[in-house]
Amino acid sequence: MKLLLRLLIDQNLPPRMARALADHYPGSLHVRDIGMAAAPDHLIWTYALEHGYTIASKDSDFRDLAFVSGPPPKVVWVRRGNCSTWEIEELLHTQGQGLREFLSDPDSGLLALD
Repeated sequence: MKLLLRLLIDQNLPPRMARALADHYPGSLHVRDIGMAAAPDHLIWTYALEHGYTIASKDSDFRDLAFVSGPPPKVVWVRRGNCSTWEIEELLHTQGQGLREFLSDPDSGLLALD
């Protein structure tokens, strides 16, 4: 069975990223797509939990929430500093197998990508 990984992309990543990643992560959304561009982290967390999304963010606050609350939802923490949108998209494309393994592990709540 193939696991479906839907990303809820945080406001610190570009809105177009959800469309750019659609081939690998169908059904992914940017927080702007759901009217949560300025929402506090705990509301984004709750939305992801209630709708089965994995949060993708460069924000360390989601890392902290993952440690405190545990999964679900799961968090993909993009730790690359100053880089292009293309580099982040490429990172998420090339790490697809690792992301699916992460998703299938019920005890893992955080995946840090460098």
